[in-house]
Amino acid sequence: MSDEREEDRHPSPPKRQLSPSPDTTRPTKLPKSEPPRVPAEQSEAAMGQRNPGLQRYLVAVEYIGTRFSGSQKQPTCRTVVGALEEAFQKFIGQPVPVHCSSRTDAGVHALSNVCHVDVERISKRKPGEVLPPHDPGVVRRAVNHFLQKNEGDIMVTDVRCVPPDFHARFKALERTYHYRILSGPDTLSAFEKDRAWHVPEDLDIEAMKRACSILVGHHDFSSFRAAGCQANSPMRTLDELAVTEMLPALYFPSIMERSSKKLLDLDACRSFSTSSDASDVKTVKSENGQEFGHRPRHRCFVVTARARSFLYHQVRLMVGVLKSVGIGDLTVSDVEMILDAKTVTAASPMAPACGLYLGNVKYDLP
Repeated sequence: MSDEREEDRHPSPPKRQLSPSPDTTRPTKLPKSEPPRVPAEQSEAAMGQRNPGLQRYLVAVEYIGTRFSGSQKQPTCRTVVGALEEAFQKFIGQPVPVHCSSRTDAGVHALSNVCHVDVERISKRKPGEVLPPHDPGVVRRAVNHFLQKNEGDIMVTDVRCVPPDFHARFKALERTYHYRILSGPDTLSAFEKDRAWHVPEDLDIEAMKRACSILVGHHDFSSFRAAGCQANSPMRTLDELAVTEMLPALYFPSIMERSSKKLLDLDACRSFSTSSDASDVKTVKSENGQEFGHRPRHRCFVVTARARSFLYHQVRLMVGVLKSVGIGDLTVSDVEMILDAKTVTAASPMAPACGLYLGNVKYDLP
């Protein structure tokens, strides 16, 4: 995907065009019939079966997307796949291709993206001797060792051995994305830079939830499909679209909260933004006024979208519309009209990449 791209498009092979035989002295040759097209995962499986020393690993990775120019490999830019391939090459001593389940754009983060890689373990003492495959834990620790020597903004979180026909992209059953919005008039903390979308206005979460219900289900999502989308069809089934208010990621209790004798729930922690005497919670005041150096907190909203696959920029376009509903620029009825318009020009401006996180890729693992 870009931040969210069509995941299961299979390009059809080019058709062979037969030109009429010229009237020459050279005998005409019968055109050779093209062999039947073999899906990528089947051809890779056959290759793995021909080489019994080749082990396919399913690799889960997390990364901060700020300093990556997307996930797909590019010749002159730092990318997720490029960083992984470099680390794997240093580990096993030869180049290996890495295949990602989901493509993400520049600036988009991942809590768990998944890829697969084929590794043949060759003896360093006896070149040419094939050894038993590495244990998945060894792969994880070794690759992370080389990744952390670089920027330190990408890490392998899990590794599993899978059959040679298991494809990280085509075997995915569903993908879940999260989008973080921080609401409040104050500028974002330096710790939140490039980690969320800052919306200065207050957001009406109940109106946003009603708008979500319009978009859930099987629809023509042409209004949420950016130019350049390569999907064959705009029809998609959105299994979940939800808005949840969460604690800010870097949440530290105030003096009032620390003095409480009971564990705090979410409602108590966020009361600074909803109660009439919120100033007593969000700042500790002395007789002379507000405590020096204390930052007011933002309200944190997370939009979650779950589906088997998404159109190009579909999630960010939907978040843009939900934000417009939250601040009152659009109504829930407007969202239905935008969906029915079937053109991206009807949608609100797209949400920025910095707030988007690929949360999870689901598989039926063997």
